[in-house]
Amino acid sequence: MKAALAGLGLNVRQEFFGDMAPIVTESIFSDVAVDGTTDKSTQAQDMNTRVTPDAELNNPDFNRIGFYWIEGFKGIRYANTIINNIDKVTFKNDAEKNSILGSALFYRAYYYYRLVHQFGDVPLILKDLTEPRLDYFSTKRDVILKKMKSDLLFAETWVLDNVDRGEVTKGAVSHLLTKVNLALGDFDDAITSANNVINGGKYSLMRTRFGSTAGDATKNVVWDLHRMDNKAIAANKETLFLAIDRETLAGATAFGSQVMRNCVPAWHFANLRTPSGLNPAIVDGVTVEIPLTLMYGRGIGRYRGTPYSTKYIWTDNTDYRHAPGMWINMTDLVYNNPALKNSSNPTEKALYGKPLVDATPANINNMFLNKGLDTIRHFFGWPHYKTFINTTNALAVDKYWSPPRGTNTDWYIFRLAETYLLRAEAYYWKGNLLLAMADINQVRSRANATLLTDPNLVTIGTILDERARELYYEEPRKTELTRIAYIFATTGKPAYNGKTYNLASFSDNNFFYDRIIEKNDFYKNQVPTVSGVNFKISPYHVLWPVPGSAQRFNTNGRINQNKGYSGYENNVAPLDKIP
Repeated sequence: MKAALAGLGLNVRQEFFGDMAPIVTESIFSDVAVDGTTDKSTQAQDMNTRVTPDAELNNPDFNRIGFYWIEGFKGIRYANTIINNIDKVTFKNDAEKNSILGSALFYRAYYYYRLVHQFGDVPLILKDLTEPRLDYFSTKRDVILKKMKSDLLFAETWVLDNVDRGEVTKGAVSHLLTKVNLALGDFDDAITSANNVINGGKYSLMRTRFGSTAGDATKNVVWDLHRMDNKAIAANKETLFLAIDRETLAGATAFGSQVMRNCVPAWHFANLRTPSGLNPAIVDGVTVEIPLTLMYGRGIGRYRGTPYSTKYIWTDNTDYRHAPGMWINMTDLVYNNPALKNSSNPTEKALYGKPLVDATPANINNMFLNKGLDTIRHFFGWPHYKTFINTTNALAVDKYWSPPRGTNTDWYIFRLAETYLLRAEAYYWKGNLLLAMADINQVRSRANATLLTDPNLVTIGTILDERARELYYEEPRKTELTRIAYIFATTGKPAYNGKTYNLASFSDNNFFYDRIIEKNDFYKNQVPTVSGVNFKISPYHVLWPVPGSAQRFNTNGRINQNKGYSGYENNVAPLDKIP
């Protein structure tokens, strides 16, 4: 049973690692990022044409929507195997049995929470498979969520906190239960389940330096928090649920995490020139005197942060998460071409080791003499403290790649900082803006950011802004935006944009789309790429398309399609009770 649970943990881990890790697809359907691989026309950039039931939905050079459908139901099946066979095993007592059962129920709820906010109504499968089935029907989202809440309440009673890192903790169960409670509109219950984590005495925000990098005076506690060898240590009291992935362990992710490849701009082949145009400005050699590629990694810009997430939300100069050395802008890179150091041209020689000139349009085109430089892919800022995945806490070392792309690493799935922001959200929906502000300030104070002082200015946008600052490449941003859109539609509560929403027109008019168009300049302005594709997104993308193959193979049932996609016209009424 424990081996089966370990397999489920491995399944969860896959979302965050690999080339075009699935979490990138979650991010590009949101306000924080777009797909920056502009050398192709196949990517999910024009969502209207590239995101359909019969499109390629599980390929790094397209998108990873299909991954979530396939791996979500795989995870549910693996969990059901444990749940349905729990009585066939001899345990030393009920506590041991129920802790394992509770962990399996957590995993099943984890996957269903994601699926219903990615695809809406989906089949509810509670039994292990013993033979092929062709007769699935979709079940209403709220029916699924209510079942998951019941399961999580059981798990919350029996799962323990004193377990090995990587195993399910009671804190993780209560954290997920908070999300499910929010999704159901059970805001008082969300506060209670969040309190169980925050006030339980086991977890706390990391506010002082710790771990292997505590003595590095050039960094801060946020740097410590995200070092690969600090995430699982006992001193780290913020970890609720962790994916374990290390070079030295059997079963490590093949070819490493590749987080730097996904998230760092493709600076190494931007063809940046010196202002005179005589020489390349930067090189990516690993043996040069100033090895930028070892300092920051070799990226290709798959995750391209938006101006909203890379610039607009950073409103003060004290925030550790945007401090020099923590957050890197392209103008923090230096001229490292060895040819400059020995140049006979005094102007060129003087550039060596100095920061790149300002990345204004005039400088890009005139000083770099690189007409048409692709600033989408090659020129943007990124959180170095999150993306720098190495072996030594010094220069990047990669088991698989040279130059480095990001080796294996533990990764946060749930962290206490998010629990505070979930409780802040519950307080917001309840109208208690003072307590919502207090919880946001817990996160901000740890980051040394200026504290909020006027609760009347707190909106769901305030919380989403803080989530964007704190949870880069951790939160499933599309899932959370869709969950919030559902809450606006079911409660009728006016959003900060003055609009109200309802379920009847959910796929045509929703907060998800309005938020993205408000904050994501690429989609708002339908920015063109160098491949001739314009970034586009539509309201119906609040839910992803059910893969057409899943519908066709289901010959004796009906898995409904979401509005906006081919096949929606053949839907039948979803099940409104547990099958």
